[in-house]
Amino acid sequence: MKTIVITGPSGSGKTYLSNKLSKLFYNSIVIKTDSYYRDNILIRYLSIFLYDIYDRLLSINKFEINKAIRSIYNKDTLISFFKYDFKRKYSTHSKINIKYKVDKQFLILEGIFSHRLFLNYNETINIVCEEKKEICFERRLKRDQLERGRNSEEVKKKFNKSWFLFYKNVKNFINTNQIIIINPLDNNSINNLVINLQNQKNITKKNN
Repeated sequence: MKTIVITGPSGSGKTYLSNKLSKLFYNSIVIKTDSYYRDNILIRYLSIFLYDIYDRLLSINKFEINKAIRSIYNKDTLISFFKYDFKRKYSTHSKINIKYKVDKQFLILEGIFSHRLFLNYNETINIVCEEKKEICFERRLKRDQLERGRNSEEVKKKFNKSWFLFYKNVKNFINTNQIIIINPLDNNSINNLVINLQNQKNITKKNN
């Protein structure tokens, strides 16, 4: 099973792309790094003073993400998953039974932190989503007002910092790995990506 890493700045279409690929390659597993935000006392305390704490790597539980990835590759039947409530800033944990009677097509790892985990990115399919900054902001504004109860000024402040931090930290990832840069709403790019992934899947299947 091959891992697809989907990263990009806030509002660039990462979730849209991961959902689309999981439907096209129906027997895939999706892990969203946004679901693994920490809700401990330290992060809650730091959030009072650092408004951008949730755009920093410290805010997510890398150990649990990588634990889930290892469990999937080991074909463990009971996998730990997390879900984060952004309004209450509270994380819930559940164990999901996964059946491996049919080989999984892809493990899709999606989120702004997906390129900063304990993975060998030379062995993964690495996708960076790109879109114009103003379009990304409008998407972020709509989402945060609806799902997270934030006002426009708060969203703008958080978005600009998030945008800066992402592009600051993604440089090394892009420079040291093979990358596919894509606009998730561009149909030609999506079609080419699907063909590429299908070829990758066939190669993996043949090697196994």
